[in-house]
Amino acid sequence: MASKQAESRIAADVGGTFTDIAIFHETTGAISLGKCLTTPQHLIDGINDGVRRSGASFDQANLFLHGTTVAINTLLERTGARTALVTTRGFRDIYEIGRINRPEAYNLFFQKHRPLIERELRFEIDERLHVSGRVLRPLLEEDLARIADQIEVAGVEALAIMFMHSYRNAEHEISAKRYFEQRLPGVYITASHELSQEYREYERTSTVAANAYIGPRVSSYLAEIVQHLEHKAFGGGFLIVQSTGGLYDVDSARKECIRMLESGPAAGVIGTRELCRMIGIADAIAFDMGGTTAKSGVILDGAVLMTSNSMIGGYAEGLPVQIPMIDIQEVGTGGGSIARLAAGNSLRVGPQSAGSVPGPACYGRGGVEPTVTDANLILGRLSDTRFLGGDMPLDAQAARRAMTDRICRELNIEAEVAAEGVIRIAASTMSNVVKRVTTERGLDARDFPMVAFGGAGPLHAVLVARELQMPRVIIPNAPGHFSAYGMLVADLRKDYVRTRFTPLEAVDFAELNGLFEDMEACGTQEIRRAAVHVGAIRVSRGLDMRYVGQEHAVSVEIPVAVFAACDLSEIKRLFDAVHLQRYGYCSDAERAEIVNFRTSVSGDMPKPIIAEIAPGGAVPEVPPQMRPVYFTAQDGWQQAPVYQRGDLRAGNQIAGPALIEEYASTTVIFPGDRLQVDKFGNLIIEVQNNVQ
Repeated sequence: MASKQAESRIAADVGGTFTDIAIFHETTGAISLGKCLTTPQHLIDGINDGVRRSGASFDQANLFLHGTTVAINTLLERTGARTALVTTRGFRDIYEIGRINRPEAYNLFFQKHRPLIERELRFEIDERLHVSGRVLRPLLEEDLARIADQIEVAGVEALAIMFMHSYRNAEHEISAKRYFEQRLPGVYITASHELSQEYREYERTSTVAANAYIGPRVSSYLAEIVQHLEHKAFGGGFLIVQSTGGLYDVDSARKECIRMLESGPAAGVIGTRELCRMIGIADAIAFDMGGTTAKSGVILDGAVLMTSNSMIGGYAEGLPVQIPMIDIQEVGTGGGSIARLAAGNSLRVGPQSAGSVPGPACYGRGGVEPTVTDANLILGRLSDTRFLGGDMPLDAQAARRAMTDRICRELNIEAEVAAEGVIRIAASTMSNVVKRVTTERGLDARDFPMVAFGGAGPLHAVLVARELQMPRVIIPNAPGHFSAYGMLVADLRKDYVRTRFTPLEAVDFAELNGLFEDMEACGTQEIRRAAVHVGAIRVSRGLDMRYVGQEHAVSVEIPVAVFAACDLSEIKRLFDAVHLQRYGYCSDAERAEIVNFRTSVSGDMPKPIIAEIAPGGAVPEVPPQMRPVYFTAQDGWQQAPVYQRGDLRAGNQIAGPALIEEYASTTVIFPGDRLQVDKFGNLIIEVQNNVQ
């Protein structure tokens, strides 16, 4: 356990370009920040450097919180382990057949998903369970021995086990895993019931295959961090951010790596929820733009919108992962996204990224291709001397040279025109991720304010808001570290799902409540076992429901009091309302059925409290510097005021055009927009949507 002197919490968010560190000092309530380039060859070096820059040390911390892209990158880049699959006889090819959907019916070049496990490494075993969980064919040890022999010869590094209907009865999977662990001691082994206890054999196969595929690399990475923490005399708890935005212990993370796919982005959405609570708004869209990608999620009625099934790699060619997670949509557009000319000299931005090595051309680290960051520097929206508070000077000439050589010369246009085009294309692309988290759920983005963060988010937020006709943009304090801050306000969390097909009118509330209570007791025990102080335990419940005759269900949050009151009519009313929002229709008369029972158990963690800032008048007290900035092609270069965020006070108002600079980000206020600083120091921008 940590010593009495250890009174700080370290949060580390490792992204594709930058590693962000936020330190919460529990005795003073202060938060200190550090930021440095990610070190892809040895990620712990970047974490170390960031902690050092923040003025903290591991031996004086009682908690280390970590979000990382190592899991999702391993999956998307296909750099995982040589993996085998053991499944029920007759289902070897379900992983490749999938759902036989063709998202682009008229695309002659469409390519279906590629399994992570090749066919020759998918092994069948002659066991079978009934849909009720009753054993139809027993699992025989001689069959396991035969497959273990083949796996040894194949040189497999990881093994996934998925038996039919194991979500109802896990005995066969448990026995198989126990046997393989004894026979194959060096192999990473995972079973489907440990990750998903929902039906749908393809999605369960894909989930356990992905967990096995990324398992050795992620587990090794986490073990390396544990070893490093021990070397640094860290005596506190080590927690990982899940895709649900909750925290879980490192031992669970090493076994259930798939739960950390959206680790960093999920923390940003949790930070957005906390910000909404603090300033008193119920709904918001979280927009996170970093160096490599842009992400978006939704807060609705004070709650984060979740999903139970996500397509990793995109709907058209991606692979499904069936675990609870925040509904986050992502696109490969970030500050490091490379601008290129495609066929017909059409301008394209991303998804290729310069990353941190070599980085954008202006970083002066060997990059020669123009990026979104280079475009912002060319337009004067970034300062070449105050980037990262002056710690990292930028090379404006290198940025202009890259844009001229790769784009302008071929199109015969000026660098400013090309740069503005790059940024507008990026903004248009990023607006699509916001549409995907709103329109597909029957929501209208125009009804939401946008909370923009990430190092590049405030640079582009207003442009994205104008694309979507959103009325307001909110820039939180330290937006470049906001996902790391989100870890500091996250709670321990365990999620459970059970499939039980039940007509709504036939619900036995005693049985139903007993099922929930069993799951919640398990979650409470797991949370209490974590080596950190946890406050109150909270539970939330939900049902996946559909009308009788439908194939797919919608998730419905149900207050615990409704179950206590045994109120079937209220459950049906809540389901009808969600169905209406999602699909535009519902039916009071149609019978409904329950497919899955869901519960999440959360253990409250102590949270930093954001203090109010000093009040000021409508006009900022410190006069701005002036700088030429290129906002639009119509207006060209304009002298724009540049304010330092630390000089602003509550109540200050600024009319665009203007720039607000701070350590790890710059906020762009376009002509016609108006900004006001609230009492917590957030920048509230009213967007003039009739300006294009």
